[in-house]
Order: sequence, then C-alpha cells, then structure tokens
Amino acid sequence: MIYYQLKKVSFLRYNKYLKWFGVASTIGMLLILLGGALVTKTESGMGCGRSWPGCNGQLIPDEITAEVLIEFSHRLVTGGVGILIVILSIWSWKAIGHIRETKLLSFLALFFLILQALIGAAQVLWGQGDFILALHFGISLISFSAVLLLTLLIFEVDKKYDADKLKIGKTMKFHTIGVTIYSYVVVYSGALVRHTESELSCADWPMCRNGDFSLPANFWEWVQMSHRTAAALIFIWLGVIAIHAFRHYKNQRVIYWGWMIAFILVCLQVLAGAAVIISRLNLYLALLHSLFVTLLFGLLTYMVLLVSRSGKK
Repeated sequence: MIYYQLKKVSFLRYNKYLKWFGVASTIGMLLILLGGALVTKTESGMGCGRSWPGCNGQLIPDEITAEVLIEFSHRLVTGGVGILIVILSIWSWKAIGHIRETKLLSFLALFFLILQALIGAAQVLWGQGDFILALHFGISLISFSAVLLLTLLIFEVDKKYDADKLKIGKTMKFHTIGVTIYSYVVVYSGALVRHTESELSCADWPMCRNGDFSLPANFWEWVQMSHRTAAALIFIWLGVIAIHAFRHYKNQRVIYWGWMIAFILVCLQVLAGAAVIISRLNLYLALLHSLFVTLLFGLLTYMVLLVSRSGKK
C-alpha cells in the first residue's frame, strides 16, 4: 500500500515538472516568433553576415552592433528553445502518449521548428525569395500552436471543460475549421507585406488613399491591399462566429468564451495593424500586432482540437 502511494506521489511530481516544462517551451516559442518579427522589422537578418550557425565567422561575435545583438540573440533563443521542445516532445510521448493527439503534436512541434530554422539558415547562407521567406512566420506559428496544445493536454485543460461531452453542430464545425485555415492565408499575406517592404506603399488607412476608390497602382500596393482585404474578411467572419456562439452556445462556456476572446483578439489585431500604418511603422505596435496574430492562431487551433473531440449537436 505504501509502495503504491509513494509511486502515485512520484508520478504527480513527475507530471508537475512536465507542466512547467510545457509552460517554458510555450513561452520560448512565443519569444522565437516575436524575436523573428523583431529581426525582420529592424532589418537585422544580415546582422551576422553570411555565417551560420556562427556570427560573422565567429562562434561568438566580438563586435556587437544592434543588428548583431538582435540576430545573434534570436539564434541563441531558437537553439535553446529547440532543446526544450525536443525534451518536451520525448517526455510527453512517454508520460501522456495514451492521449491520441500527443504523438502528432510532438512531431509537428519538432518538425516545424526545425523547418523554420532551416529556412532561416538558407536565407542567411544563400538568400531566399520574398514569397519563400513569408512562409517563415507561418511555419513558426504551427510549431508554437503544437507546443501550446501539447501543454494544454499536459494540464488536462480538455478534461476540465469536459471536451468529450461538448456538442458542436455542423455549422460551428465548418466555421471553426474554415476560419482557422483561412487565418493562415491572412498570416502569410501579412508576412509577405513585411518581406516585400510594402508596409507604407499605402500611407492611408483603411483605403490605400482615402477618398480614392481606384485599384492599386503597383505590385506593392496590391500586396498591402490584399492583406488588408484578407484581414477585413477574417474580422467579419470571426464576428459572425461570435454571434453564432452567443446565440447557440451560451451553455457551453469553453465554446462561448473561446469565440468571444477570438473576436476580441481579431479586433486588437486590426487596431494594431491600423496603428502601425498611422504611426509609420512604430516597432512596439508592430510587435503587438505579431503578438495578437500569434495568440489568435493558437486559440483557433485549440478550437479545432475541441471540434475534433466533440459529438454532434
């Protein structure tokens, strides 16, 4: 009897450490995403020259400039968090591998983290086109979401909300999966704006030139206005979903509050995007914009997880 009690205490302590590891990995992935956005927005991508994984031909650079500090710090954070995620994936596989999503999420977290690191390395060593570089942020988002969901599974959040007892109708399932996939298109278009340096091609907001309803005049204006149009559509779509949740899912609080928070985040995202243009690319506002996008995508993937576990309404 004493043996089994000691074993149970050991297991709970083991899972407690795993929870903290999950939290650290999730925060680490968030730092990678914001660090990558900082590198792009400050044009520090070549701070270490054509040298990788070192910096300017050295393992540790002896000449520190702002660009070197930003780029090299981002690489260090990515490497450190990468080690955390490897350990988290293996540990989760062993501790909660019986949960059906664990192995897939562990694989996705590792695979897309490595993929985004390789794209970053390829850009440094050989250079990449803007359309390829625009994938970098989106790939990191998938890895972040996988780590976030893995951490939520470790904390058994789905059990606290009785995810297996949720009743979600076909309409809500369609909206959930559809808007999550579409959000990735919005993310890609936003990354393309950055990498093509189209941020200020349209100096006004919400129109390219307020009072002028003509079509964009060049490639950069097309990129900018395509992103704004995509962002407007996801704002409207999430508003429609929030209204649907308000009308039909008040009794299922995780669904109800999930979509209310999603709509709040998309509102903040739109406001931050407008503020970035109006402020002429204020760095802090731009990083806030990236933060809201990241949190929104993570929440949407959690809603997809809930849909995958729910019954029919």
